[in-house]
Amino acid sequence: MAETFLIGQLAARTGRSVHTIRWYEAQGLIPGVARDGGRRRVYGELHISWLELMDRLRRTGMSIAEMREYTALVKQGSGTLAKRQALLSAHREQVRGMIAEWQLALKLLDSKIDFYDEWVASGKRPAVKVAQRAGTALTSRPKVKTRRPLKA
Repeated sequence: MAETFLIGQLAARTGRSVHTIRWYEAQGLIPGVARDGGRRRVYGELHISWLELMDRLRRTGMSIAEMREYTALVKQGSGTLAKRQALLSAHREQVRGMIAEWQLALKLLDSKIDFYDEWVASGKRPAVKVAQRAGTALTSRPKVKTRRPLKA
């Protein structure tokens, strides 16, 4: 028989608070939570993996509505595999766009730090290179496509 545990044990194992776990469940983001004879929630190993997935999706900018949609599709069973794959693929493209934006931001920070390193080392304000300015212009930001909700 698979190991089961109560919400406090799940919180301890995942590093999330009981409040956070209850919030995720109230939002419909934790499928398959059973209750024992005392009406206490009972969780298993799959819930740990599920919480990790939900946390990662949220950290990558997926909206709660999209997370609900994904969870609802999972609850519907294997007939929704293609829809789930499409939803995650679309989100992956958004994440790739965000990564590209963060890489541009990091490049700008690196060049600014180099600028100050040179200034501190020499005691003189260095000239700003035109190429540095052009490479960090807001117009060079990649476009991030927004995904249309899947129809059920």
